[in-house]
Amino acid sequence: MKTLFTWLGKTDIENMEQDMNAAISSIALKSKYPFDKIVIVSNTWDEKWHQYEKWLKKKLAFAHRPYEDVSINRVRIASPIDYNSISKESQKWINKLSGESESLYINLTSGTPAMSAVSIILGKAKSNTYFYQSNPEGKVFLDDIPFDFVAEHDASVARAISSKATKLPTNDKAFEDIIAVSPQMLELVDKAAKLAPLDLPVLVLGETGTGKEVISNAIHRASSRASQPIKTVNCGALPENLVDSILFGHVKGAFTGALKDHKGLFEQADGGTLFLDEVGELSLDVQVKLLRALQQGEITRVGDDKTITVDVRVIAATHRNLVAMVEDGEFREDLFYRLALGIVEIPPLRDRTEDIEPLVHALASEINDSAKSYSNYKSKKISQKGMKFILSQPWRGNIRELWSTLNRALLLSDKDEISDLDIQGALINREKKQQELDVHLAYGDVVDLKQITENIEKKYIEAALKATGGAKGKATDMLSLGLHQNLRNMMKRLKMISENEPEK
Repeated sequence: MKTLFTWLGKTDIENMEQDMNAAISSIALKSKYPFDKIVIVSNTWDEKWHQYEKWLKKKLAFAHRPYEDVSINRVRIASPIDYNSISKESQKWINKLSGESESLYINLTSGTPAMSAVSIILGKAKSNTYFYQSNPEGKVFLDDIPFDFVAEHDASVARAISSKATKLPTNDKAFEDIIAVSPQMLELVDKAAKLAPLDLPVLVLGETGTGKEVISNAIHRASSRASQPIKTVNCGALPENLVDSILFGHVKGAFTGALKDHKGLFEQADGGTLFLDEVGELSLDVQVKLLRALQQGEITRVGDDKTITVDVRVIAATHRNLVAMVEDGEFREDLFYRLALGIVEIPPLRDRTEDIEPLVHALASEINDSAKSYSNYKSKKISQKGMKFILSQPWRGNIRELWSTLNRALLLSDKDEISDLDIQGALINREKKQQELDVHLAYGDVVDLKQITENIEKKYIEAALKATGGAKGKATDMLSLGLHQNLRNMMKRLKMISENEPEK
Protein backbone atom coordinates (compact mmCIF):
# COMPACT_ATOMS: atom_id res chain seq x y z
CA MET A 1 0.00 0.00 0.00
CA LYS A 2 1.27 3.47 -0.96
CA THR A 3 0.24 6.24 1.42
CA LEU A 4 0.49 10.05 1.25
CA PHE A 5 0.74 11.94 4.55
CA THR A 6 0.32 15.70 4.57
CA TRP A 7 -0.65 18.70 6.62
CA LEU A 8 -3.53 20.79 5.26
CA GLY A 9 -2.28 24.18 4.06
CA LYS A 10 -4.08 27.50 3.67
CA THR A 11 -3.22 27.57 -0.05
CA ASP A 12 -4.77 24.11 -0.49
CA ILE A 13 -8.09 25.47 0.84
CA GLU A 14 -7.96 28.76 -1.08
CA ASN A 15 -7.12 27.11 -4.42
CA MET A 16 -9.83 24.47 -3.90
CA GLU A 17 -12.42 27.26 -3.68
CA GLN A 18 -11.31 28.40 -7.14
CA ASP A 19 -11.14 24.82 -8.42
CA MET A 20 -7.37 25.11 -8.77
CA ASN A 21 -4.70 22.67 -7.66
CA ALA A 22 -2.25 23.35 -4.86
CA ALA A 23 0.38 21.12 -3.27
CA ILE A 24 -1.82 18.29 -1.99
CA SER A 25 -3.95 17.86 -5.10
CA SER A 26 -0.96 18.31 -7.45
CA ILE A 27 1.02 15.58 -5.70
CA ALA A 28 -2.03 13.29 -5.45
CA LEU A 29 -2.77 13.69 -9.19
CA LYS A 30 0.75 13.81 -10.66
CA SER A 31 2.81 11.43 -8.50
CA LYS A 32 4.53 8.66 -10.43
CA TYR A 33 2.48 6.03 -8.60
CA PRO A 34 -1.11 6.58 -7.42
CA PHE A 35 -1.73 6.58 -3.67
CA ASP A 36 -3.96 3.92 -2.13
CA LYS A 37 -4.52 6.11 0.93
CA ILE A 38 -4.26 9.85 1.58
CA VAL A 39 -4.11 11.04 5.20
CA ILE A 40 -4.44 14.80 5.75
CA VAL A 41 -4.04 16.29 9.24
CA SER A 42 -5.17 19.71 10.42
CA ASN A 43 -6.16 21.69 13.48
CA THR A 44 -8.10 24.46 11.73
CA TRP A 45 -10.49 25.27 8.86
CA ASP A 46 -12.88 22.60 10.16
CA GLU A 47 -15.80 24.02 8.23
CA LYS A 48 -13.96 23.40 4.94
CA TRP A 49 -12.88 19.81 5.58
CA HIS A 50 -15.87 18.03 4.10
CA GLN A 51 -15.85 20.29 1.05
CA TYR A 52 -12.12 19.70 0.48
CA GLU A 53 -12.40 15.92 0.87
CA LYS A 54 -15.30 15.81 -1.60
CA TRP A 55 -13.43 18.03 -4.10
CA LEU A 56 -10.19 16.02 -3.91
CA LYS A 57 -12.01 12.69 -4.28
CA LYS A 58 -13.80 14.02 -7.36
CA LYS A 59 -10.47 15.14 -8.89
CA LEU A 60 -8.93 11.71 -8.24
CA ALA A 61 -11.94 9.89 -9.68
CA PHE A 62 -11.72 11.91 -12.94
CA ALA A 63 -8.00 11.03 -13.13
CA HIS A 64 -8.82 7.33 -12.60
CA ARG A 65 -6.82 7.21 -9.39
CA PRO A 66 -7.92 5.60 -6.09
CA TYR A 67 -10.20 8.03 -4.25
CA GLU A 68 -12.09 6.02 -1.62
CA ASP A 69 -9.55 6.34 1.22
CA VAL A 70 -9.06 10.10 1.61
CA SER A 71 -9.53 11.60 5.07
CA ILE A 72 -8.83 14.76 7.04
CA ASN A 73 -8.01 14.09 10.68
CA ARG A 74 -7.94 16.43 13.63
CA VAL A 75 -4.68 16.94 15.51
CA ARG A 76 -4.09 18.95 18.66
CA ILE A 77 -1.21 21.41 18.37
CA ALA A 78 -0.53 24.51 20.47
CA SER A 79 0.30 26.62 17.40
CA PRO A 80 1.57 26.16 13.82
CA ILE A 81 5.14 26.82 15.04
CA ASP A 82 5.09 24.82 18.30
CA TYR A 83 7.67 22.11 17.70
CA ASN A 84 6.72 20.11 20.80
CA SER A 85 3.06 19.50 19.91
CA ILE A 86 3.80 19.23 16.16
CA SER A 87 6.43 16.57 16.87
CA LYS A 88 4.07 14.63 19.12
CA GLU A 89 1.26 14.53 16.54
CA SER A 90 3.57 13.91 13.56
CA GLN A 91 5.38 11.06 15.29
CA LYS A 92 2.08 9.40 16.09
CA TRP A 93 0.93 9.48 12.47
CA ILE A 94 4.25 8.79 10.75
CA ASN A 95 4.96 5.78 12.98
CA LYS A 96 1.50 4.37 12.34
CA LEU A 97 1.43 4.95 8.57
CA SER A 98 4.99 3.81 7.99
CA GLY A 99 4.28 0.60 9.85
CA GLU A 100 1.17 -0.29 7.87
CA SER A 101 2.30 0.91 4.40
CA GLU A 102 4.66 -0.50 1.81
CA SER A 103 5.75 3.08 1.01
CA LEU A 104 4.97 6.31 2.84
CA TYR A 105 5.21 9.63 0.97
CA ILE A 106 5.24 12.90 2.91
CA ASN A 107 4.24 16.25 1.42
CA LEU A 108 6.74 18.92 2.54
CA THR A 109 5.08 21.86 0.76
CA SER A 110 1.80 22.21 2.67
CA GLY A 111 1.91 23.42 6.26
CA THR A 112 4.42 25.57 8.12
CA PRO A 113 8.24 25.28 8.04
CA ALA A 114 8.07 23.74 11.51
CA MET A 115 5.74 21.02 10.21
CA SER A 116 8.05 20.29 7.26
CA ALA A 117 11.18 20.21 9.43
CA VAL A 118 9.62 17.76 11.88
CA SER A 119 8.37 15.57 9.02
CA ILE A 120 11.88 15.38 7.54
CA ILE A 121 13.49 14.45 10.85
CA LEU A 122 10.92 11.77 11.64
CA GLY A 123 10.60 10.49 8.08
CA LYS A 124 14.34 10.08 7.54
CA ALA A 125 14.38 7.53 10.35
CA LYS A 126 12.01 5.28 8.33
CA SER A 127 13.44 3.15 5.54
CA ASN A 128 10.21 3.17 3.50
CA THR A 129 9.55 6.92 3.60
CA TYR A 130 9.96 9.42 0.73
CA PHE A 131 9.35 13.16 0.35
CA TYR A 132 7.31 15.08 -2.25
CA GLN A 133 7.31 18.80 -2.98
CA SER A 134 5.30 20.96 -5.37
CA ASN A 135 6.15 24.36 -6.86
CA PRO A 136 3.66 27.20 -7.57
CA GLU A 137 3.38 26.08 -11.21
CA GLY A 138 2.06 22.70 -10.08
CA LYS A 139 5.17 20.68 -10.89
CA VAL A 140 5.81 17.88 -8.39
CA PHE A 141 9.07 16.13 -7.64
CA LEU A 142 10.53 13.66 -5.17
CA ASP A 143 13.07 15.39 -2.98
CA ASP A 144 16.15 13.29 -2.26
CA ILE A 145 17.28 14.79 1.03
CA PRO A 146 20.95 13.70 1.22
CA PHE A 147 21.45 14.04 4.95
CA ASP A 148 21.34 10.65 6.71
CA PHE A 149 19.92 11.29 10.17
CA VAL A 150 20.18 7.62 11.15
CA ALA A 151 23.87 7.37 10.27
CA GLU A 152 24.61 10.66 12.02
CA HIS A 153 22.70 9.51 15.10
CA ASP A 154 24.63 6.21 15.16
CA ALA A 155 27.92 8.07 14.82
CA SER A 156 26.92 10.41 17.63
CA VAL A 157 26.01 7.47 19.85
CA ALA A 158 29.33 5.77 19.06
CA ARG A 159 31.21 8.94 20.06
CA ALA A 160 29.21 9.16 23.29
CA ILE A 161 29.94 5.52 24.15
CA SER A 162 33.62 6.02 23.46
CA SER A 163 33.65 9.08 25.71
CA LYS A 164 31.85 7.30 28.55
CA ALA A 165 34.22 4.33 28.35
CA THR A 166 37.07 6.55 29.59
CA LYS A 167 35.12 7.71 32.63
CA LEU A 168 34.02 6.04 35.82
CA PRO A 169 30.76 4.07 35.45
CA THR A 170 27.59 5.64 36.78
CA ASN A 171 24.19 4.09 37.44
CA ASP A 172 21.13 5.26 35.55
CA LYS A 173 19.48 7.72 37.95
CA ALA A 174 16.08 6.25 37.15
CA PHE A 175 17.18 2.97 38.75
CA GLU A 176 19.36 4.33 41.56
CA ASP A 177 16.68 3.81 44.25
CA ILE A 178 16.33 0.10 43.45
CA ILE A 179 18.26 -2.15 45.87
CA ALA A 180 20.35 -4.42 43.67
CA VAL A 181 23.20 -6.38 45.27
CA SER A 182 22.44 -9.96 44.26
CA PRO A 183 23.48 -11.18 40.77
CA GLN A 184 19.79 -11.72 39.90
CA MET A 185 18.83 -8.12 40.67
CA LEU A 186 21.92 -6.63 39.05
CA GLU A 187 21.07 -8.54 35.89
CA LEU A 188 17.42 -7.46 36.12
CA VAL A 189 18.26 -3.75 36.49
CA ASP A 190 20.71 -3.99 33.60
CA LYS A 191 18.04 -5.58 31.39
CA ALA A 192 15.40 -3.03 32.40
CA ALA A 193 17.81 -0.16 31.67
CA LYS A 194 18.43 -1.59 28.18
CA LEU A 195 14.69 -1.98 27.50
CA ALA A 196 13.79 1.52 28.74
CA PRO A 197 14.85 3.54 25.66
CA LEU A 198 13.63 0.98 23.10
CA ASP A 199 9.98 2.12 23.38
CA LEU A 200 8.72 -1.48 23.24
CA PRO A 201 5.88 -2.91 25.33
CA VAL A 202 7.30 -4.53 28.46
CA LEU A 203 5.85 -7.37 30.55
CA VAL A 204 6.94 -7.37 34.21
CA LEU A 205 6.50 -10.69 35.98
CA GLY A 206 6.84 -11.51 39.64
CA GLU A 207 5.06 -12.56 42.81
CA THR A 208 2.86 -10.13 44.69
CA GLY A 209 4.93 -7.57 46.57
CA THR A 210 8.18 -7.95 44.59
CA GLY A 211 8.16 -4.36 43.31
CA LYS A 212 6.73 -4.65 39.81
CA GLU A 213 5.39 -1.08 39.88
CA VAL A 214 8.73 0.28 41.10
CA ILE A 215 10.58 -1.33 38.18
CA SER A 216 7.91 -0.15 35.73
CA ASN A 217 8.17 3.46 36.92
CA ALA A 218 11.96 3.29 36.62
CA ILE A 219 11.66 2.05 33.02
CA HIS A 220 9.38 5.01 32.25
CA ARG A 221 11.73 7.53 33.90
CA ALA A 222 14.67 6.17 31.89
CA SER A 223 12.77 6.31 28.58
CA SER A 224 12.34 9.06 26.00
CA ARG A 225 8.80 9.52 27.37
CA ALA A 226 9.99 10.55 30.84
CA SER A 227 8.69 14.13 30.40
CA GLN A 228 5.21 12.78 29.58
CA PRO A 229 2.76 11.24 32.07
CA ILE A 230 2.68 7.65 33.27
CA LYS A 231 -0.83 6.48 34.12
CA THR A 232 -1.39 3.46 36.35
CA VAL A 233 -4.39 1.18 36.66
CA ASN A 234 -4.92 -2.04 38.60
CA CYS A 235 -6.81 -4.22 36.13
CA GLY A 236 -7.98 -6.51 38.92
CA ALA A 237 -9.81 -3.63 40.61
CA LEU A 238 -11.67 -2.38 37.53
CA PRO A 239 -15.49 -2.74 37.75
CA GLU A 240 -16.49 -5.03 34.87
CA ASN A 241 -19.15 -2.62 33.59
CA LEU A 242 -16.74 0.33 33.54
CA VAL A 243 -13.55 -1.25 32.15
CA ASP A 244 -14.08 0.06 28.61
CA SER A 245 -14.89 3.57 29.82
CA ILE A 246 -11.90 3.75 32.18
CA LEU A 247 -9.41 2.51 29.58
CA PHE A 248 -10.81 3.98 26.35
CA GLY A 249 -13.14 6.78 27.52
CA HIS A 250 -16.76 7.53 26.63
CA VAL A 251 -18.85 10.23 24.98
CA LYS A 252 -21.71 12.12 26.58
CA GLY A 253 -24.86 10.00 26.70
CA ALA A 254 -23.05 6.70 26.04
CA PHE A 255 -24.75 5.22 29.10
CA THR A 256 -26.73 6.30 32.14
CA GLY A 257 -24.55 8.68 34.13
CA ALA A 258 -22.31 9.67 31.18
CA LEU A 259 -23.03 13.38 31.58
CA LYS A 260 -20.04 14.59 29.57
CA ASP A 261 -17.23 13.33 27.32
CA HIS A 262 -14.52 11.50 29.24
CA LYS A 263 -10.95 10.74 28.21
CA GLY A 264 -9.88 7.21 29.06
CA LEU A 265 -6.45 6.28 30.39
CA PHE A 266 -5.08 5.66 26.90
CA GLU A 267 -5.85 9.26 25.92
CA GLN A 268 -4.62 10.60 29.26
CA ALA A 269 -1.32 8.76 28.73
CA ASP A 270 -0.96 9.91 25.10
CA GLY A 271 2.73 10.50 24.44
CA GLY A 272 3.64 8.75 27.69
CA THR A 273 3.26 5.36 29.34
CA LEU A 274 0.31 3.31 30.56
CA PHE A 275 1.10 0.84 33.36
CA LEU A 276 -1.42 -2.02 33.44
CA ASP A 277 -0.95 -3.76 36.77
CA GLU A 278 -2.38 -7.30 37.05
CA VAL A 279 -3.10 -7.42 33.32
CA GLY A 280 -3.98 -11.11 33.68
CA GLU A 281 -7.28 -10.11 35.29
CA LEU A 282 -8.69 -8.49 32.13
CA SER A 283 -11.59 -10.25 30.43
CA LEU A 284 -11.16 -11.69 26.94
CA ASP A 285 -13.42 -8.97 25.50
CA VAL A 286 -11.23 -6.19 26.88
CA GLN A 287 -8.10 -8.06 25.76
CA VAL A 288 -9.30 -7.78 22.14
CA LYS A 289 -9.61 -3.98 22.44
CA LEU A 290 -6.26 -3.72 24.19
CA LEU A 291 -4.62 -5.67 21.36
CA ARG A 292 -6.08 -3.28 18.79
CA ALA A 293 -4.78 -0.28 20.72
CA LEU A 294 -1.31 -1.83 20.79
CA GLN A 295 -1.23 -2.95 17.16
CA GLN A 296 -2.89 -0.02 15.44
CA GLY A 297 -2.44 2.80 17.93
CA GLU A 298 -6.20 3.42 17.80
CA ILE A 299 -9.00 3.44 20.35
CA THR A 300 -12.73 4.11 20.22
CA ARG A 301 -14.57 5.76 23.08
CA VAL A 302 -17.67 4.00 24.38
CA GLY A 303 -20.69 5.28 22.45
CA ASP A 304 -18.60 6.80 19.65
CA ASP A 305 -18.08 5.63 16.08
CA LYS A 306 -14.86 7.57 15.48
CA THR A 307 -11.41 6.19 16.15
CA ILE A 308 -8.80 8.21 18.03
CA THR A 309 -5.10 7.76 17.34
CA VAL A 310 -2.93 7.48 20.45
CA ASP A 311 0.79 7.09 21.01
CA VAL A 312 1.18 5.12 24.23
CA ARG A 313 3.83 2.75 25.53
CA VAL A 314 2.28 -0.05 27.55
CA ILE A 315 4.06 -1.68 30.48
CA ALA A 316 2.03 -4.57 31.87
CA ALA A 317 2.58 -6.55 35.05
CA THR A 318 1.15 -9.70 36.58
CA HIS A 319 1.83 -12.28 39.27
CA ARG A 320 -0.04 -14.91 37.28
CA ASN A 321 1.38 -17.51 34.87
CA LEU A 322 0.29 -16.01 31.56
CA VAL A 323 1.73 -18.91 29.55
CA ALA A 324 -0.53 -21.33 31.42
CA MET A 325 -3.45 -18.94 30.99
CA VAL A 326 -2.80 -18.85 27.23
CA GLU A 327 -2.82 -22.65 27.12
CA ASP A 328 -6.11 -22.69 29.08
CA GLY A 329 -7.70 -20.11 26.77
CA GLU A 330 -7.94 -17.50 29.55
CA PHE A 331 -5.51 -15.05 27.93
CA ARG A 332 -5.17 -14.25 24.24
CA GLU A 333 -2.01 -15.66 22.71
CA ASP A 334 -1.63 -12.76 20.26
CA LEU A 335 -1.92 -10.22 23.08
CA PHE A 336 0.61 -12.14 25.19
CA TYR A 337 3.25 -12.05 22.46
CA ARG A 338 2.49 -8.40 21.77
CA LEU A 339 3.05 -7.49 25.43
CA ALA A 340 6.03 -9.80 25.86
CA LEU A 341 8.36 -8.03 23.43
CA GLY A 342 10.42 -7.18 26.50
CA ILE A 343 10.17 -9.36 29.62
CA VAL A 344 11.47 -8.48 33.08
CA GLU A 345 11.01 -11.18 35.73
CA ILE A 346 11.56 -10.10 39.33
CA PRO A 347 12.78 -12.93 41.59
CA PRO A 348 11.09 -13.40 44.98
CA LEU A 349 12.90 -11.97 47.99
CA ARG A 350 13.72 -15.43 49.37
CA ASP A 351 15.76 -16.18 46.23
CA ARG A 352 17.94 -13.08 46.53
CA THR A 353 18.97 -13.02 50.17
CA GLU A 354 21.96 -10.74 49.42
CA ASP A 355 19.47 -7.92 48.84
CA ILE A 356 17.60 -8.37 52.13
CA GLU A 357 20.06 -6.70 54.53
CA PRO A 358 20.59 -3.49 52.48
CA LEU A 359 16.87 -3.45 51.78
CA VAL A 360 16.07 -3.66 55.52
CA HIS A 361 18.46 -0.78 56.26
CA ALA A 362 16.87 1.35 53.51
CA LEU A 363 13.32 0.60 54.65
CA ALA A 364 14.15 1.19 58.33
CA SER A 365 15.75 4.52 57.43
CA GLU A 366 12.62 5.52 55.50
CA ILE A 367 10.38 4.56 58.43
CA ASN A 368 12.58 6.53 60.87
CA ASP A 369 12.53 9.61 58.60
CA SER A 370 8.76 9.47 58.20
CA ALA A 371 8.10 9.08 61.93
CA LYS A 372 10.64 11.54 63.32
CA SER A 373 8.08 14.34 63.30
CA TYR A 374 6.25 12.59 66.14
CA SER A 375 7.52 14.02 69.44
CA ASN A 376 7.64 10.70 71.30
CA TYR A 377 9.29 8.69 68.51
CA LYS A 378 12.99 7.86 68.53
CA SER A 379 14.92 6.39 65.62
CA LYS A 380 15.78 2.71 65.82
CA LYS A 381 18.15 0.24 64.23
CA ILE A 382 17.96 -3.50 63.70
CA SER A 383 20.13 -5.68 65.99
CA GLN A 384 22.34 -8.45 64.64
CA LYS A 385 19.97 -11.09 66.01
CA GLY A 386 17.05 -9.22 64.49
CA MET A 387 18.76 -9.18 61.09
CA LYS A 388 19.63 -12.87 61.37
CA PHE A 389 15.99 -13.67 62.09
CA ILE A 390 14.84 -11.55 59.15
CA LEU A 391 17.24 -13.40 56.85
CA SER A 392 15.82 -16.74 58.00
CA GLN A 393 12.23 -15.94 56.97
CA PRO A 394 10.69 -16.86 53.58
CA TRP A 395 8.84 -13.53 53.14
CA ARG A 396 6.07 -14.99 51.02
CA GLY A 397 4.65 -11.46 50.67
CA ASN A 398 8.10 -10.27 49.54
CA ILE A 399 9.06 -6.60 49.98
CA ARG A 400 5.49 -5.59 50.81
CA GLU A 401 5.37 -8.05 53.74
CA LEU A 402 8.86 -7.03 54.90
CA TRP A 403 7.87 -3.34 54.80
CA SER A 404 4.67 -3.98 56.75
CA THR A 405 6.51 -6.07 59.39
CA LEU A 406 9.25 -3.47 59.87
CA ASN A 407 6.65 -0.72 60.28
CA ARG A 408 4.97 -2.63 63.09
CA ALA A 409 8.28 -3.52 64.75
CA LEU A 410 9.75 -0.02 64.66
CA LEU A 411 6.66 2.08 65.29
CA LEU A 412 5.36 0.03 68.22
CA SER A 413 8.67 -0.39 70.06
CA ASP A 414 10.15 2.02 72.60
CA LYS A 415 13.63 0.51 72.34
CA ASP A 416 16.59 1.92 70.41
CA GLU A 417 17.43 -1.46 68.92
CA ILE A 418 14.98 -3.92 67.38
CA SER A 419 15.61 -7.52 68.40
CA ASP A 420 14.69 -10.85 66.85
CA LEU A 421 11.82 -11.10 69.36
CA ASP A 422 10.47 -7.72 68.20
CA ILE A 423 10.46 -8.94 64.59
CA GLN A 424 8.81 -12.22 65.62
CA GLY A 425 6.10 -10.29 67.42
CA ALA A 426 5.52 -8.09 64.39
CA LEU A 427 5.03 -11.02 62.01
CA ILE A 428 1.51 -11.90 60.97
CA ASN A 429 1.25 -15.65 61.32
CA ARG A 430 -0.86 -17.31 58.69
CA GLU A 431 -1.82 -20.92 58.35
CA LYS A 432 -0.13 -22.51 55.38
CA LYS A 433 -2.71 -24.55 53.55
CA GLN A 434 -1.82 -28.08 52.63
CA GLN A 435 -0.94 -28.31 48.97
CA GLU A 436 -3.17 -30.61 47.01
CA LEU A 437 -1.17 -32.02 44.13
CA ASP A 438 -2.85 -33.50 41.10
CA VAL A 439 -1.10 -36.81 40.52
CA HIS A 440 -1.25 -38.50 37.13
CA LEU A 441 0.21 -41.94 36.47
CA ALA A 442 0.19 -43.90 33.24
CA TYR A 443 -0.13 -47.68 33.22
CA GLY A 444 3.30 -49.18 33.79
CA ASP A 445 4.75 -46.18 35.66
CA VAL A 446 6.76 -47.04 38.77
CA VAL A 447 7.35 -44.58 41.62
CA ASP A 448 9.17 -44.85 44.93
CA LEU A 449 6.48 -43.53 47.25
CA LYS A 450 8.67 -43.91 50.34
CA GLN A 451 11.43 -41.80 48.78
CA ILE A 452 8.95 -39.14 47.68
CA THR A 453 7.51 -38.95 51.20
CA GLU A 454 10.96 -38.72 52.79
CA ASN A 455 12.00 -35.91 50.44
CA ILE A 456 8.90 -33.92 51.36
CA GLU A 457 9.49 -34.48 55.08
CA LYS A 458 13.11 -33.32 54.77
CA LYS A 459 12.17 -30.13 52.94
CA TYR A 460 9.58 -29.17 55.60
CA ILE A 461 11.95 -29.91 58.48
CA GLU A 462 14.74 -27.85 56.85
CA ALA A 463 12.32 -24.97 56.23
CA ALA A 464 11.06 -25.05 59.84
CA LEU A 465 14.56 -25.08 61.26
CA LYS A 466 15.57 -22.17 59.03
CA ALA A 467 12.53 -20.15 60.04
CA THR A 468 13.21 -20.70 63.77
CA GLY A 469 16.95 -20.15 63.59
CA GLY A 470 17.62 -23.81 64.42
CA ALA A 471 15.37 -23.92 67.49
CA LYS A 472 14.08 -27.50 67.39
CA GLY A 473 11.37 -26.90 69.99
CA LYS A 474 9.77 -24.14 67.92
CA ALA A 475 10.29 -26.16 64.74
CA THR A 476 8.41 -29.05 66.39
CA ASP A 477 5.46 -26.76 67.06
CA MET A 478 5.53 -25.43 63.49
CA LEU A 479 5.37 -28.98 62.12
CA SER A 480 2.62 -30.04 64.56
CA LEU A 481 4.73 -32.97 65.78
CA GLY A 482 3.76 -32.64 69.45
CA LEU A 483 6.84 -33.68 71.40
CA HIS A 484 10.35 -32.45 70.72
CA GLN A 485 11.52 -36.08 70.68
CA ASN A 486 9.26 -36.79 67.71
CA LEU A 487 11.23 -34.33 65.60
CA ARG A 488 14.55 -35.88 66.71
CA ASN A 489 13.32 -39.37 65.87
CA MET A 490 12.11 -38.23 62.44
CA MET A 491 15.45 -36.51 61.71
CA LYS A 492 17.31 -39.68 62.71
CA ARG A 493 15.09 -41.78 60.46
CA LEU A 494 15.73 -39.41 57.58
CA LYS A 495 19.49 -39.45 58.38
CA MET A 496 19.49 -35.71 58.96
CA ILE A 497 21.30 -36.31 62.27
CA SER A 498 23.25 -39.33 63.53
CA GLU A 499 21.78 -41.86 65.94
CA ASN A 500 24.18 -40.83 68.69
CA GLU A 501 23.99 -37.05 68.29
CA PRO A 502 23.44 -35.48 71.71
CA GLU A 503 20.49 -33.23 72.39
CA LYS A 504 21.15 -29.49 72.22
